Amino acid sequence: MTLAMGWTIFNLVLLAVLTAAGVYLFVLLVRALKKYISSKEVRAEKQAAKRTLGETLKAHRTRCQMTQEFEAESLGVSRQTVSKWENGSADPSTTNLLALAKLYGVAAEELLRGIDRSEE
Repeated sequence: MTLAMGWTIFNLVLLAVLTAAGVYLFVLLVRALKKYISSKEVRAEKQAAKRTLGETLKAHRTRCQMTQEFEAESLGVSRQTVSKWENGSADPSTTNLLALAKLYGVAAEELLRGIDRSEE
């Protein structure tokens, strides 16, 4: 076996390994894409739950005749944080959720129970 023949075999094996790796990565990409597409309902449900939790928080705040600023000062967070909770772009931590329930004079479960899942 000559050196040139050895390099040719090496190149063919390397090409086969790279091709197999490329095919494997393509298969993984297709599977991940299929999984992402099939999770559309779950993502929509999470978005609806966030939006509805925010609406529940806002309803309790307005019922108690509080401003976002007052609520933020009472909880030790910024007014922008309270706004994000209400518009659904962020969720309060467990500690803040418990503090909100205490501030509103309701059980924490009531805040979570108020989530409307009818949009499913």
